[in-house]
Amino acid sequence: MIDNKALSHKVSAMDLDLAQVRAFAATAGTLHFGRAAEELNTSQQALSKRIARLEELLGVRLFERQGGVRLSEAGERFLPAAREALAAGERAVAAVTDAGPAVRIDTWGHLYAPMRTVAEAVQALAAVRWEPGPGRDWPSVAGALLRGDTDLGFGRVHPLPDGRDAGLTQRLVRLEPVDLVVGPSHPLAGADAVRPAELRDSVLWCPAELSRLDFLRRFADEFQITRRHDGPNLGLDHLVRGLSTDPDGFTVFPADAPLPDHTGLRSIPLVEPTPLYAWSLAWRESSRHPQLDTLLRGFAEAGRSRRWLEYKPGRDWLPDTDHPKLAPH
Repeated sequence: MIDNKALSHKVSAMDLDLAQVRAFAATAGTLHFGRAAEELNTSQQALSKRIARLEELLGVRLFERQGGVRLSEAGERFLPAAREALAAGERAVAAVTDAGPAVRIDTWGHLYAPMRTVAEAVQALAAVRWEPGPGRDWPSVAGALLRGDTDLGFGRVHPLPDGRDAGLTQRLVRLEPVDLVVGPSHPLAGADAVRPAELRDSVLWCPAELSRLDFLRRFADEFQITRRHDGPNLGLDHLVRGLSTDPDGFTVFPADAPLPDHTGLRSIPLVEPTPLYAWSLAWRESSRHPQLDTLLRGFAEAGRSRRWLEYKPGRDWLPDTDHPKLAPH
């Protein structure tokens, strides 16, 4: 029979070695001892020894090693607390040194070049160290935030089913007009401006599965665009080739996002109304990064100077789910 009091005393008396915890967290993130060792710039043998010592200390197996590497039930329970311990260690070091902890920021919507906005907002924050990383989409970044795998997310935030984003806070930082993009043979290619209602007979080309593209799905529904072409995300070049050869094809693209040169595509303003793409920051309030308030000020100052948050009902269009973000902060 387990003596819970004795076990609790043993755990509370443990002195966790953060190098061992870091080895565990890196391996949990990669589920591969070799890649985790490379990530930590150590040998696989040294990493394995650290994990073995940690398992001995805790008295449990953290990984199942048969048929590949995967977390054990104990490892699954230990991982969130391990990441919190590592973050606390970084904060402790930052409190007595000049260099603050690096800010891990995951972005998504890569075809729309989210780092354009991040770079403009943080150019005056020279003291902040950044660790940018790519996220697959908003649901995957939300999961990373909740697990403590990253500090900030940046992209278009929308409600997730089953409350999977509960516990996360968001801040709208930019409303970017989107342009119409068509090939040279599209009937509207010579227009100076186009109304979304004029696109009902065209084919909306999507850069990925439409089920993953909340903004484009709502745009198509709002303006009764029923002809839609989607599929796996094969990159910007694939999208461009499709638009160039489909005389009925179009897509919409943030006005400042770069398109490849020499493609023959036309970028045309959308008006009456102008659709706006909402860029937001997201984070977990229960584990705010020490630099978060500084970062929010940086984005707010950039937004004021560049008029990023201009919105006029009637002139502009936002999906209904984006309207609550317009409340002043």
